[in-house]
Amino acid sequence: MAKTIGLIVGSLRKNSYNRMVAQTLSELDASIVFKWIELKELPLFNEDLEAGDGPEAVQAFKAAIQAVDGVIIVSPEYNSGIPGVLKNAIDWASRPSRGSVLRRKPFGLIGATPGGMGTVHAQLQTRHILESVQAQVLPFQKLLISQVHTKVDAEQHRLTDEKTKEYLQAYLQKFVHWIDHIPALD
Repeated sequence: MAKTIGLIVGSLRKNSYNRMVAQTLSELDASIVFKWIELKELPLFNEDLEAGDGPEAVQAFKAAIQAVDGVIIVSPEYNSGIPGVLKNAIDWASRPSRGSVLRRKPFGLIGATPGGMGTVHAQLQTRHILESVQAQVLPFQKLLISQVHTKVDAEQHRLTDEKTKEYLQAYLQKFVHWIDHIPALD
């Protein structure tokens, strides 16, 4: 049965490098159904807004995560850390803690930056946050894309570097295989 993978981009910029990477990822395997899970409509987290089922945008965001077999986050790093919009989204999805859609959900982490270190700090922080809310993060794997501006065609908004595409393909295969083999935690 085909896997359904959600894609979250941790940047709101329309032509972000990370969106280009995520778009390429979504085109690598026709046997996988990819669903875009957008962050732009989420309000800032505020417990006062949690009354009832919470804001409609939050309900839709949680439903989108619930509906997929796994989620891959493709995110930049800002000031050596996780983008605020991504942290905000995780905060919303983690509520309520006992019924969180993140609990035991498989996640993969990819990041691209024009800098030389990839997104190592943001990925470590994101992994820590996801694990603290009992999401499952693909172990022992990082895909850090540095110097991304040299690996894209900015006019066509496409990732063009073949070696990077190979890394993406390998990561995607590992992620999908891992989803089928995650040990039960009960």
